[in-house]
Amino acid sequence: MARAIMLQGTGSDVGKTVLVAGLCRAAKNRGMRVRPFKPQNMSNNAAVADIPGEPGGGEIGRAQWLQAIACGVAPSIHMNPVLLKPQSDIGSQVVVQGKVFGEARARDYQMLKPKLMNAVLDSWAKVGEGVDLVIVEGAGSPAEINLRPRDIANMGFATRAGVPVILVGDIDRGGVIASIAGTHLILSDEDRKMISGYLINKFRGDVSLFDDGLLAIEKYTGWRCFGIVPWLAAAALLPSEDSVVLERLASGQSRALKVAVPMLSRIANFDDLDPLKAESEVEVVFVAPGRPLPDDAGLVVIPGSKSTIADLIDFRRNGWDRDLAAHRRRGGHVVGICGGFQMLGRVVRDPDGIEGNVTETEGLGLLDIETVMEPEKTVRNVTARSVAFDTPLSGYEIHLGRTTGPDCLRPAAVISGVEDGATSADGKVFGTYMHGLFGADEFRQKFLESLGVKGAGIDYRAEVERALDELAAHLETHLDCDAIFAAAR
Repeated sequence: MARAIMLQGTGSDVGKTVLVAGLCRAAKNRGMRVRPFKPQNMSNNAAVADIPGEPGGGEIGRAQWLQAIACGVAPSIHMNPVLLKPQSDIGSQVVVQGKVFGEARARDYQMLKPKLMNAVLDSWAKVGEGVDLVIVEGAGSPAEINLRPRDIANMGFATRAGVPVILVGDIDRGGVIASIAGTHLILSDEDRKMISGYLINKFRGDVSLFDDGLLAIEKYTGWRCFGIVPWLAAAALLPSEDSVVLERLASGQSRALKVAVPMLSRIANFDDLDPLKAESEVEVVFVAPGRPLPDDAGLVVIPGSKSTIADLIDFRRNGWDRDLAAHRRRGGHVVGICGGFQMLGRVVRDPDGIEGNVTETEGLGLLDIETVMEPEKTVRNVTARSVAFDTPLSGYEIHLGRTTGPDCLRPAAVISGVEDGATSADGKVFGTYMHGLFGADEFRQKFLESLGVKGAGIDYRAEVERALDELAAHLETHLDCDAIFAAAR
């Protein structure tokens, strides 16, 4: 088995995903064969990894997809063996080794965890074959001791697999001394022995001002510090750990095009918008529930959703349907992706109750289509071609449902010879099942030019690679990476 080290956080969104990606790239740059691993992830931001010997593919967390890129390897379903995709406040779809295992309410899932540990350990063994180092990402916090007896994401995995842990604290949110010392206090002796030390992330200002803080943490814990990571702007180019960050996204300076994105309660794959955010003349505004869609937006993008009907009902509850209708009267453009595409039609039907108790709801009526939810799930990586701009596209599909109607005669794309999506008669509204279309540089450039944006068309993938290299160099400078890699066993 490969040597391994695990990063666990004092809480969610402390930056574990980005740190693991940066350490993966640093290890790769040192010539190591390195792989990422996350036993359990909870996210509706999913990616598609191929399943050897099978058509289509399987789902993993988008974060592990990014970390695989950092390692310079193709993503594998074994890099994230358990993926939870929240469908409501109390229940999630459970994906195991890339395939839908079932659905579980939160309390039922706690009882299911011990059975899932076998899949976690099976994938763990596969990820470690023939490599030098595996860098593991925890989920949430090991301080959630009420969940410890059945834990498979943090110390439950670390103790079972014998992987040493580095604790990550986020100083930007405050209380970092208490969070690290408090974690030390409430961990069991067995779990405490697994921790090799800690690091502090997202520091702003003069690091020397925290010298007394380091002494305090040492006094209370006895743990060594592997370093303090200053805030890095380049990390903004990388996909976020989870949707928590959307609540903190504010609009930037005024630019040539404002893109409004309603924050659906079950928003999925919102990193579809990252390539647009990276364009210097595009301002992407995530609109929080209760706030109107901005009337100066030239484009509204309705993103993917884990529960189309529930989010469609919430869309109306927020008054966004009225805002969208006004946007169209002003001549504005609209794009719907996956669940957002389904919402743009006349009706969404779910006769088998796949998404919940509501079996039919009226759509937004901007496309003459209708969608029927069906049990079979489409999960695959795809290459395609834009019909409107005759440019290549590449991305992936993760969806339930079949969409038909007159506007499908004007498809948005052709995927492997099959028409996909639909377009309105005036060409200002289109929808597609394909995630990732904005990542296609030539398409994005021509699409934005059609909306009046000049000079668009950065090499987005090159920007991500550059950000990963900058992140790795940043960590090499501010962390004791020699000691971190030496702590692996």
